[in-house]
Amino acid sequence: MATSEEIVEALLDYQVQCNNNQRLRRMQRDWTRRLHFIAEDTGDVFTMEVVRGEIVSVGAGRWGEPDIVVTASSEDLCDMFWGDLNPSQKYLRGEIKVKASQEDVMRLDAITMIIWPET
Repeated sequence: MATSEEIVEALLDYQVQCNNNQRLRRMQRDWTRRLHFIAEDTGDVFTMEVVRGEIVSVGAGRWGEPDIVVTASSEDLCDMFWGDLNPSQKYLRGEIKVKASQEDVMRLDAITMIIWPET
């Protein structure tokens, strides 16, 4: 089980990776969303704010109404943000649940393929 601090550390690392990827930033330049990540085994909630393709804030807690809700184990959240697992495969197996529009689910899949093409 991952701690809240470990998940925040992984989120911050993910924020840097995404914001430094110019291809991803160009592709997502029209995408503004609030995401909530729920660690189902600990009950912790984390929020990510994306504005025009840039992750502007991440952290512990539930801020505002989400456009996207991702639910997974605390370990899977950490591994996903650090690129140690392919979230698309876990999603297809039902181990990661995503509540979002079909367009947003497809965008999340595209982001995954650009950030971690080899996972």
